[in-house]
Amino acid sequence: MGGVSTPTVTLDLTADPASLTAALVDVASVSGEERALADAVEAALRAQAPHFEVLRDGDAVLARTHLGRERRVLLAGHLDTVPIADNLPSRREGDLLHGCGTSDMKAGDAVFAHLAATLTEPRHDLTLVFYDCEEVEAVRNGLGRLERNHPDWLAADLAILGEPTDGEVEAGCQGTLRVEVRTSGRRAHSARSWLGDNAIHHAGEVLRRLSDYTPRRVDIDGCEYREGLQAVRVAGGVAGNVVPDECVVTVNFRFAPDRSVEQAEQHVREVLTGFDVTLTDSSAGALPGLSQPAAQEFLAATGATARAKFGWTDVARFAALGIPAVNYGPGDPNLAHTRDEHVDVRTIARCTDVLRTFLA
Repeated sequence: MGGVSTPTVTLDLTADPASLTAALVDVASVSGEERALADAVEAALRAQAPHFEVLRDGDAVLARTHLGRERRVLLAGHLDTVPIADNLPSRREGDLLHGCGTSDMKAGDAVFAHLAATLTEPRHDLTLVFYDCEEVEAVRNGLGRLERNHPDWLAADLAILGEPTDGEVEAGCQGTLRVEVRTSGRRAHSARSWLGDNAIHHAGEVLRRLSDYTPRRVDIDGCEYREGLQAVRVAGGVAGNVVPDECVVTVNFRFAPDRSVEQAEQHVREVLTGFDVTLTDSSAGALPGLSQPAAQEFLAATGATARAKFGWTDVARFAALGIPAVNYGPGDPNLAHTRDEHVDVRTIARCTDVLRTFLA
């Protein structure tokens, strides 16, 4: 615009992954503004990982080997971050690297890119997927676009997402859905409340059922998933002197991946039977898939016991394609999206070593 150009950024993929993390963090890439970082990653892969075929799709960068190995492992990470909160540029304090995206998930991206440049003869064929717009609404997610435009690039025997897990293996993910529960009444002046029927008061029964609800726990492949059914918003009332005639309670159900979306919706409707329930959003979960050979091999390399992933991640997209997928990255999920977001560089080193052992 007006002759102003974005400065060219040069990344050294062979550098220490902690230093590479800092370099990635210092290129701001809030969702929808990933172009400069995608340009830098693409250029670095083309120049420093010549054994990879590289593809650009919008602000997503993909790379893959063609070595004729028996299995293919896909390493995926999103390039975007949540909005900056006075936490750029990055800064180092001892073993802690601070900055927007350090935990979620540029540390994971750095590990993957570093391994691509330094592993010239991996024992598995590799695919790298660095994609855009993960932190915003699902319709903008770059991984969904890649599934439509280049489905062959997403084929693999195991997918590893670098989402922050603090160096632990988190398998599968919960499904999620939201419903709106409406209660109705009759509007009246609050000074003559006996002439009305308060819809907000009727919502008390909805809240009572949710408060009394006992969530299910289920073990899948040795991972315990804990469900949750929670009211996350209540809206009602039109003025400070009017008995409201409508109230809407928004309810979020986080369900174990052994339920389909349809089964989860039916369960919520049974809990809230008698009320007007409208489904507004849903995403299926992902089964762990830990019985698959590639997943077993990865677990053996980590020496860890997999645990359930609480929350929804893009592993669900791979599960829907029939690909076992796990979350594994150096960031602490409790620090993601916070003003004080940071990552321990020792965890970056440990995750790099584990993945190198698995892939080399």
